[in-house]
Amino acid sequence: MSKENKPPKRKTATWRIVFRWMIPLFLFLSLIGGMMVGYVVLGKEEMSEVFQLETWEHVMDLIFAP
Repeated sequence: MSKENKPPKRKTATWRIVFRWMIPLFLFLSLIGGMMVGYVVLGKEEMSEVFQLETWEHVMDLIFAP
């Protein structure tokens, strides 16, 4: 086949898929890291409490208290 008869190469969508998943993944990891740093380092509390729902319910109650 000559160059004129070759079909154009399709760019693989693999990189687009990877980049579309990397951004939300990095945002999620930043959220978790920020929660851990803020609660453990700044708040001087135990890391096991970071992932308890009651902790964040209490924080939301403090923020939105009338």
